[in-house]
Amino acid sequence: MMRWSLVSAQLVAVLALGTRPGSGIEPIGFCPCSSLELCRHLPERYQYRVEAVVFDNTGPEWKHYDWSKITTIVVTHGHPSELLCHAHANGVRVVWKVNVERNILGDVSQRNEWINQNLIFTKRQFLDGLHLELSEHASNVQGLHKLVVLVKNVFRKKLSGSQVSLSIPWTPDCTGGECYDYTSLAQSCDFLYVRAYDMQREMRDDCFAKANAPYDETLSGLSYYIKLGVDPKKLVLGLPWFGYDYSCDHFYEPGRCKLKVFPFESVSCSSPVVEQVEYKQIMQMLPRSITGRYWDDNYKSPYFVYKDKDTYHEVWYDDPESLSLKSSIVKKLKLGGIGAWFGNSLNYSANPTAAMQTEDMWNALCPIRLKWRT
Repeated sequence: MMRWSLVSAQLVAVLALGTRPGSGIEPIGFCPCSSLELCRHLPERYQYRVEAVVFDNTGPEWKHYDWSKITTIVVTHGHPSELLCHAHANGVRVVWKVNVERNILGDVSQRNEWINQNLIFTKRQFLDGLHLELSEHASNVQGLHKLVVLVKNVFRKKLSGSQVSLSIPWTPDCTGGECYDYTSLAQSCDFLYVRAYDMQREMRDDCFAKANAPYDETLSGLSYYIKLGVDPKKLVLGLPWFGYDYSCDHFYEPGRCKLKVFPFESVSCSSPVVEQVEYKQIMQMLPRSITGRYWDDNYKSPYFVYKDKDTYHEVWYDDPESLSLKSSIVKKLKLGGIGAWFGNSLNYSANPTAAMQTEDMWNALCPIRLKWRT
């Protein structure tokens, strides 16, 4: 009797997962959603004219996202099961961001084990794939390509309809002397997420506050990838929903904030001179500034100046105007999509002013007010 009770219990557990005895499908965990259908990975037929990728950095903000403008959510830390259920109900994929370290690229056994562990985790969490983020120290060019190929092949075989993507710099210039074969990388995964920001984090020219994501550099960087042979449909333009707060070592006038020099290798200014600030914080700082919003025609970006005690600060950021200009590049270059880092960076409170600012930022992902969906 005890034996049959155990068998019955196992059968109930298997059925709860939507699998059948002898189906060859391994039990992967209990579905946290109200329907088993919401725990199924989105099938391959879920394709869009343009990908709209939003990174999520944990928190309750996802409940207020404009889900009509999203095709993929990239979760960077632990995520609530409700997010997954809500995303799948809206036809949105949820993928897990993983960092690629140097040891994974150079050791075959560690690489295979790493892929297997991430596959198991993805299945157990009912996720739809992986987004690969390259560590600054992971400079094995050939190893990276092999890893991307293997991850895509394994996930395609074991997880039908899964998505595999990779973050890349705003330009294909050989930063640090390492030149990746971006054309091959693009062919080996679903898309390359171009981080079109942090362009001034390490300055090689004069040490003054500058725009985080200038329009001309954004356009030239993407064009350079295409010139190298990368299919533009494999490029997703990643835009910042944050800015930089520069502390001026000497303030001449708005737009002329000289920074303290922190030399690092070949650059005159390195990251210690700036502080990253979310858009919702910037909107709270702006009314207290001493200049109000200024616009720079060269960078096509806004900025403002405020004073803290005896120190002047200059804040460069992106808002709906600058983002709309850059998002128009998607149509101009026939890119595969657009993205935002992070969705949590906006103010989702009931305050009418904040609500309008947040709506305008979401609309800047789609300036012609058409949804990306087919």
